This record gives sequence, C-alpha cells and structure tokens, in this order.
Amino acid sequence: MVLVIAALILALMLGLYFRSASLTNHVALASQPKPVSTVRAKAGDFRPTRQYVGTLDPWALAKIGPQYVSAYVGTVLVRPGAVVKRGQVLATLDCRNSSAESREIAARAKALEERRAAALDESARVKQLSAGGFASANEAEQLAAKSSAEAAEVESLQASLVSKSLAVDDCILRAPFAGEVSERLVDPGAYARPGKPVITLLDRSTVRVTADAPESDFAIVAPGTPVEVAVEATGVKLRAQISRRAPAADEITRTIHFEIDVPDADRALPVGTTAVISIEVGKNQPATVVPLESATVRGDKAILFAVHGEVAKRIVAQVLGEAGGSLFLDKKPAPGTEVVLEGRALLDDGDQVRAKELAE
Repeated sequence: MVLVIAALILALMLGLYFRSASLTNHVALASQPKPVSTVRAKAGDFRPTRQYVGTLDPWALAKIGPQYVSAYVGTVLVRPGAVVKRGQVLATLDCRNSSAESREIAARAKALEERRAAALDESARVKQLSAGGFASANEAEQLAAKSSAEAAEVESLQASLVSKSLAVDDCILRAPFAGEVSERLVDPGAYARPGKPVITLLDRSTVRVTADAPESDFAIVAPGTPVEVAVEATGVKLRAQISRRAPAADEITRTIHFEIDVPDADRALPVGTTAVISIEVGKNQPATVVPLESATVRGDKAILFAVHGEVAKRIVAQVLGEAGGSLFLDKKPAPGTEVVLEGRALLDDGDQVRAKELAE
C-alpha cells in the first residue's frame, strides 16, 4: 500500500515537472520581435512662421479720481461692465467745504470790485477839483494808487476763485470718453485723495494687440505685414496687419515693440488677456509630415524609427518646424514610410519588430 502511494506521488511530481517545462520559453527575449504600433509618413508643405506672445490692450484707459481735493466719496453711480458716454457723471465727492470757500471768495471779490469802482469815481472827482485848485495833487495821487491796489487785489481774488472753481469741479467725476467701466475701486464713504483712482474706464472700440520681437526680426514686423492673432481667452483667430512699429530697440531687452489695431465694435475681445501672433515668412517647401510624438527632437534634428519589412531602422532627419501636433521634416523619411509611434523607447537600430499599423 505504501509503495502504491509513493508511486502515485512520484507520477504526480513528474507530471508537474513536464507541465512546467512545456510552459518555459527557451528562446531569448532579445531575439523575439518587439511589438510596436506605426503610422504612415505623409507628404506636405511647410512654410516657416514666427510666433510672438502679446497682450490685448484697450485703445484708451483712464483711472478716474480727484486731482486737487481730498474728500469723502458721496456717490459711485456705476459698476464694472457699465457702458457710459463721454461727460457722464460717474461719482461725486462731498466737497461742501470747497464750495463754501468758493462762494466766500466770490463775495469778497464782488465787494472789493464795488469799493474799487467807488474809489475810481472819487479819484476822478478829486482830479477835477485839483485842476480847479480846490484839492491837492497829492490827494488825487493817493486815491489813484488806492484804486490800482484794489484792482490788483480783485485780480488776485479772481485767480483764487478760478483755483477754487477747479477744486469744486473736481468733486464731480465725469467720463473723459465713451467706454466701459472695468473697475470700481471705492464705495461711498471712502476717503479719496489726489491721485487715488475711484473708477477705471476703458475704450474697447478698437483693441491694440501689443508685442515685442527680437531685434533680428525688425524687418519681419514691418507695418502692413499680414498676421494671424489667436486670442487665448476665447479661442478666436483674427486676420489683421501690423499697424505700427517702434523705430528703435529697447535698451535693456533689445526687442522691437510693435502694435496691431483690431476693430472691435461689438466689444467681444477681453483686454488684458494673452494673444499669440503668427507671421508667415519665406516660401512653402515640400516636407515629410509625421506625428510629433513619433520622434525625439534635439535642436534642429529629429530621431525616429522607420519599419522596413520586420526591421526597425533608426533615422536622423532635419527638422523644418512643427505645427498642430505634427512635425515637418526635410524629405526624410520618404512619404508612405511606416514610422514607429508607440514602443520606440525600447528599440535599437536593426531590432526585429512586429508592427501594427494604426488607422488614421
């Protein structure tokens, strides 16, 4: 009985051994074809472009606040997004003290003017009496001098009145141009000082796209050059022309400033946002187009693998440029060549591969 059990155990062990041996791969993994996926290279055209990152600026921008007086804010009549007309009242300040001072100066000037008129009449009468010998010449001269001094004082008060009138006018903040309110910086009750803005107003009827180019691109960004402007905030792409260009480079950055005027009657473009400006240069040239992820780009060279039969061949090609996820190469590899897309990180030149072409 013991012998039978031992024989059964031995037979079971031999069966497990032969089963394990049958599942063991006796071929080296390095000699097996490596699975990869491929796509076909295409023929195409490439035209070099220059791209610059710019900003959408409003045509006009004003930070509106008092310039002469310090006072508490009485009212703020608009909020961000409000469309206003030129001259419209946007906010008021509590300037009762300035108004009272202005009225006081006006009253003093009026009283002094009346005194001066009376002094002139008296001086004229004394001159007549002096001519007849009934009054001294000295008295006539003193009255004339008094009249002149009062005239000078009237002019001084009138100048002060103009200054106070400016201060009173400064208490009513009006829109200097038609536009939109972008910021409401204070609320009623806040204390406003000269130079402290209360409201920011901008005009988007025309948007200025501003950017800077390297000094070597001075000729490329000449006025009148056609450009494409991609607005990052909205995804809109616009066609326009360069409107103006600075005649000199910035002393620190050595860049050339240029601007593009874009009409925006509907006020659809958000200012203060990013724009990508593209300018085509040179001429179209034939190229081989492959997916960007199928190559390793180092400088102006691209390293990729092409499949010939069942063998992967390493190719170093000249890069013309890239756009929209595609890489443009200088006629190498030939259009129609199978290019490794997935699995190329494990490949060496001459490796055996098992390719699966992906549908486009």
